[in-house]
Amino acid sequence: MASAIAQPTTSLVTTPSTTSTTSTTNNLSSQLGENAFLTLLTTQLQNQDPLNPMDDTQSIAQLAQFSAVQSAQALQDSFSAFQSNFSVMQSAGLLGQSVTVSSTDATGNASTITGTVKSIQVVNGQPQFTMVDSSGNPINGSNGSPLQFTTSQIVGIG
Repeated sequence: MASAIAQPTTSLVTTPSTTSTTSTTNNLSSQLGENAFLTLLTTQLQNQDPLNPMDDTQSIAQLAQFSAVQSAQALQDSFSAFQSNFSVMQSAGLLGQSVTVSSTDATGNASTITGTVKSIQVVNGQPQFTMVDSSGNPINGSNGSPLQFTTSQIVGIG
């Protein structure tokens, strides 16, 4: 009986990786998906000993655990999206504000730069902003392109 269950489990390891390419871009190869769970449950039922059938409460407990894990993952995804949106909305309030940021140049020297927030861009879900000096000129780096700062670099506002 143990060898009959071991073979479907081995084939299930490959099932999520093949469905991950068609369903979503999330890394599902390390997670048990709905289809894989149902396949596992069906295989368990097909390979059970007819004289010693599987207890119904075990199936229900497995389904409840799967549902709880799935709900926790959905909650985590929603919270991550909320955090990203909140930081972008919070950064939008900086437009036109005078801010002081801490910065490190290419040689490793730390300094503070004060300017007015000119624009905000979202890079990889995190807001970054550019500043202009008191004359309205962009604050540029050594390569001539405008420096981009993150909100975590801000040491003072106003």
